[in-house]
Amino acid sequence: MPRTADRLRDIAPFRVVEVLSRAKELEAAGRDIVHMEAGEPDFATIQPIIDAAKSALDDGATYYTGACGIPELREAVAGLYKERYQLDIPASRILITPGASGALLLIAAYLMNPGDGMMMTDPGYPCNRNFMRLVEGEGQLVAVDPADRYQLTAAIAEKNWQDNTVGALVASPANPTGEILTRQQLSDLYDITHRHGGNLIVDEIYHGLTFGVEAPSILEVTDQAFVINSFSKYFGMTGWRLGWMVAPEYAIEGLERLAQNLFISMSTMAQYGALAGFEPDALALLEERRNIFHERRDYLVPALRELGFGISHVPDGAFYVYADISRFSDDSLSFCKMLLEDHGVAVTPGADFGHHKADTHVRFAYTTSMERLQEGVRRLRAVLAPT
Repeated sequence: MPRTADRLRDIAPFRVVEVLSRAKELEAAGRDIVHMEAGEPDFATIQPIIDAAKSALDDGATYYTGACGIPELREAVAGLYKERYQLDIPASRILITPGASGALLLIAAYLMNPGDGMMMTDPGYPCNRNFMRLVEGEGQLVAVDPADRYQLTAAIAEKNWQDNTVGALVASPANPTGEILTRQQLSDLYDITHRHGGNLIVDEIYHGLTFGVEAPSILEVTDQAFVINSFSKYFGMTGWRLGWMVAPEYAIEGLERLAQNLFISMSTMAQYGALAGFEPDALALLEERRNIFHERRDYLVPALRELGFGISHVPDGAFYVYADISRFSDDSLSFCKMLLEDHGVAVTPGADFGHHKADTHVRFAYTTSMERLQEGVRRLRAVLAPT
């Protein structure tokens, strides 16, 4: 076999995709599967976005756009920050990207030299560390626990800062835990990273999907942090592959140069479709969906607790529940395989999100209907709490 790059050995599979693929194989064979594994809203993209994209195609929107996105969409995102956070963010600081993944790749390429480290939580979104490895850096995983609400605090960051650390990447609300950083916590984290000469990156892709509380943006604290966001979650546009980044003014030129080379541009059709998502009628539909996620969370958390899963806090955002399975197993991979293969319930093992207590945790995604969640709980009860 011809030689391949060493980095391939260090980039682990995205296990939730493997679980989803196996679940679909079982479905194709005639099995009924309750999907609680994938971080993808079960709703199709709202019709106003679809209609706008179709109209754009009819109008000939099939050519490259600028590497930072169409001006109208950058202005619309700026308007969102004005409406939601009362912030005046110049559209020039907003880059439209091919999903939040595209923004992560740009940031990794912009900030990391070979051997540099980026601090991030364990558990946390698994691809983050792989983006750092792709550019010959490293994700420096820091163990966080329920006492910290699974978040990186300033004290933890200070304790774990290393000589090669160039910044910290946090998420609020977070995947897999749904936990939110307060404005004061964000401010303290920025102070620590700034004092060390590093950068703070905040993943805000689940903003808009919070329940009873609001998630503050790091941009309320400073204009020197990097923000990652996406049209996938709140806007329900997963398959359209569209996201955005808000960057400090000094970074825009370099990021645009990288984007020109790495992506050329984003999907033109998707950008014109996304524009419609900012219209009042579209936002009203998206808020209805947020309320449905809220109802699902309020059903699933107590149901799982009743079955014996350990859930330290009711998650404030996203659409996940990170649960301790110590009562049932110390092997989350085998536990999840058993649930899927024998009982038709697909959930994600903690091993997907890091190493810290990963064997005794799983993630439930309430991205399926209430009826299917209830069926999933019924099946879990049958195996875990038989009468």
